[in-house]
Amino acid sequence: MRIAVNAIFLQKDKLEGFGHYAKEILSRLVIQHPEHEFIFVFDRPYAEEFIFSSNIIPIIVSPQARHVLAFKYWYDIKATLALRSMKPDIWIQPYGFCSLSTPIPQILIIHDLAFLHYPEFIAASHRWFYRLYTRRFLQKAASVITVSDYTKADIIKKYPSTDPEKITCIPGAARAIFQPLNWQDKEQVKDSFADGREYFLFIGGIHPRKNLMNLLKAFSLFKKWQHSNMKLLVAGRLAWQYEDLLEKLKSYKYRDDVVMLGYLPEEQLANITAAAYALVYPSYFEGFGLPIIEAMQSGVPVITSNTSAMPETGGSIALYASPNDPDAIATQMINLYRDENLRTNLMEAGIKQADRFNWSRSANALWESICAITGKG
Repeated sequence: MRIAVNAIFLQKDKLEGFGHYAKEILSRLVIQHPEHEFIFVFDRPYAEEFIFSSNIIPIIVSPQARHVLAFKYWYDIKATLALRSMKPDIWIQPYGFCSLSTPIPQILIIHDLAFLHYPEFIAASHRWFYRLYTRRFLQKAASVITVSDYTKADIIKKYPSTDPEKITCIPGAARAIFQPLNWQDKEQVKDSFADGREYFLFIGGIHPRKNLMNLLKAFSLFKKWQHSNMKLLVAGRLAWQYEDLLEKLKSYKYRDDVVMLGYLPEEQLANITAAAYALVYPSYFEGFGLPIIEAMQSGVPVITSNTSAMPETGGSIALYASPNDPDAIATQMINLYRDENLRTNLMEAGIKQADRFNWSRSANALWESICAITGKG
């Protein structure tokens, strides 16, 4: 069997939710099935680290698909034409878009419908593109994969013409590198990044949907109520609409206790996660929330939002608050800080919660979908 894969989000030192999900599942898929060929379609020069096995044929199809006109041109014309002579049996589309012109059966992976719930947080051109074409993508796809039951239900509700039988939930999981650290290693991380202090941690791209403004308000309340020397570390790239946040930080009362780390290499991020006092992840909307489960696997308690798929990911193990309520977020930070038994119990239970999710099982589920569509395997 010959399987085409849209690999445009596999970019060195730029992986986030979509990219990590694709990397973890695809790296297992190609190794588990060496008898099949995989065509990885990139839109720019690629890093060799993403050629996971010798049964991958990498091709580059320009131009780079990074704005709405390029999306349409790349998916419907350039990539479709490039694959025509290679005759793949199926085409995996991991990023919410697919080709409307190809005759190749496609598996469409949709992480969330955030553009419908928080349209103000994305560029107008992207919002227009999503609204115009998502329904058509869902109709075109031979199979639809979601990363949570929440997103599956959301698709059925917002696009009722979509056949529920062709939607399968295949969740993400924590990367293997996220593991607990011993006391000595934790102290070393704190010395390196937090002046030797305990710290709350946020992980994610810096843009409005991640809700950094309300996190800063909650951190201010925590500092006011507790008079603690705790720090707040923020790990993530400057994505979009971040200028207001950076401007506010200049006059933020506790600016010296906020550390903006930027985008971190995987190993460094794993260590910073495992040494954190807690992850605070008050995002407005998530299709899954990988940082939640990666913190839990690292033995770190989690405070997150009570919205979208985050309660599904965190289960009964996380502490929840409304992302619109800085007082509620701060209260959970105080609860965790003042109750060491609560924190210890969450650390232990979180590891068990993380075990419920497994990349190999997810890769197997995707393979079953491929075989069901192609009738091969």
